[in-house]
Amino acid sequence: MVAPDKFKRSLTAAAVARSLAEGLAGAGVDSTELPLADGGDGSVDAAVAAGFSRKACTVAGALGTPRRATMAVRGDTVIVEVADTCGLATLPGGRMRPLDASSLGFGQAIRQALRLSPRRVVLALGGSAGTDGGMGLLTAFGFRFTDRTGRILPPGGRALLDIASIDTSAAVRLPAVDLVLASDVTNPLTGPEGAAAVYGPQKGADSTEVRLLDRGLHHMVEALARNGFPGAPRLAATPGAGSAGGLGFAAMLLGARMTSGAEFFLDLLDFDRHCAQADLVVTGEGSFDAQSEHGKLPAAVARRAKPVPVIAVAGRSEVPRTRWGRTGFAEVYALTDYTDRDTARDPALTAELLVRIGREIGHSRLLESAGVR
Repeated sequence: MVAPDKFKRSLTAAAVARSLAEGLAGAGVDSTELPLADGGDGSVDAAVAAGFSRKACTVAGALGTPRRATMAVRGDTVIVEVADTCGLATLPGGRMRPLDASSLGFGQAIRQALRLSPRRVVLALGGSAGTDGGMGLLTAFGFRFTDRTGRILPPGGRALLDIASIDTSAAVRLPAVDLVLASDVTNPLTGPEGAAAVYGPQKGADSTEVRLLDRGLHHMVEALARNGFPGAPRLAATPGAGSAGGLGFAAMLLGARMTSGAEFFLDLLDFDRHCAQADLVVTGEGSFDAQSEHGKLPAAVARRAKPVPVIAVAGRSEVPRTRWGRTGFAEVYALTDYTDRDTARDPALTAELLVRIGREIGHSRLLESAGVR
């Protein structure tokens, strides 16, 4: 079974699986493809590949420009993704705007998902462009943030310190629905391990902007506590509150529950049933690093697949061979062992190398020992 995550900025999980499967076929090995996700960007695509249907919606991108996004729908479950609604990929020209990007579009997508009368809405939180503490999401649900003059504030990290009052008189009442936060981020909202400090630089924030954003998030929590949400400080300290620039915090404020993105999507995509029919599992992601050893999707795959052997394929690997077994991998292949070029920005080269690696796996002794030959 070929069950990878995406290779960020290069190939979708489906494209990675297809390339590896092509290589395996070239070596005379049959395989099934199960593209995976962990709640990050690519979650909707992975769900569609597993049998969900796409449903279009129009939302505000990270800077407010209208865009067409998609949700994944199957039965009474809807999956909504930050990355596709207001994530980094929605920034005009790819230029990062850490103080201005907001989560408004994600909130709008959730509102549209609720119109389908689902029993469960899965919130895939990876790939966010901003650090607004979910101010945009809450705005989409009718929260009105104003400054000292009574001016309504547009959502975004820049506005957080200006919040003087929060009016929830027109807030949308959520129906009886299970809101599931699919994320493996355990950071709190604020502080040295919070959303701004840890993830702000990845979204273009310099040291001054990181401090401003963290102060703004503190201020937002205090404002919410004064305006009808006394439990806001407790939620802000909850593991996962800092996911997606603070979207975890805002979603929990609305009643969402946090769950492991990797484990949730493995269940949702019926991984165990597929794995039971496999002699070998090939998984992968763009970067195999220290985080990969602590809960990222390939490690979850290796844990769930036992006793079936698992091979990992990555764009690059920073984990020495001596630690592969600790994570559960029998072998690790890295694209950087095959080229000096930057495959992260070259999808064609990435696909070509994955086909080659798939062929090598097909001829490996490990595959023979797994009973395929």
